[in-house]
Amino acid sequence: MNFMKKTNFLSKLFDEKKIQFVTPSKDIKNAYIQRSEESLSSAKVLFKIGNLKDSVALSYYSMYHCLLALLFCTGIKCKNHTASILILKEVFGLNNDSISKAKKERIDKQYYVDFNITQAEVYDTMSIAEDFITELREFIEKLNALDIKQYQNILQRILI
Repeated sequence: MNFMKKTNFLSKLFDEKKIQFVTPSKDIKNAYIQRSEESLSSAKVLFKIGNLKDSVALSYYSMYHCLLALLFCTGIKCKNHTASILILKEVFGLNNDSISKAKKERIDKQYYVDFNITQAEVYDTMSIAEDFITELREFIEKLNALDIKQYQNILQRILI
């Protein structure tokens, strides 16, 4: 997707109020960090008992919840997975390849039955999720009020 298509997509969601500016919230951020940890923990338990497709899904959700923590920490509310992932790259300048791939894997494993999945692939997915979460949490911890305002301004320029 080229930059113009991305910005049009995000602008449309903003017009539909699926992307909004909100008051930055440490409480909501912390709640999503907790959900992220719980999802990853559940993914590991499911992996151990052989429920591989649900392990993949929860690995993705562990990443997505951490991304939502970043968004709420910076005063951005987004009700669309694809848009949230785009914002990660276009606004924060962070690599979104791993969460994009995890989202695709989650969709494939949850909605389709004609796939093969191995323990090694699922283990790799969980490891990638752990790395993504660690990187994102470190990024969140370094944010200050000036950073938050700058990221809001970047998004605002994209939406207008």
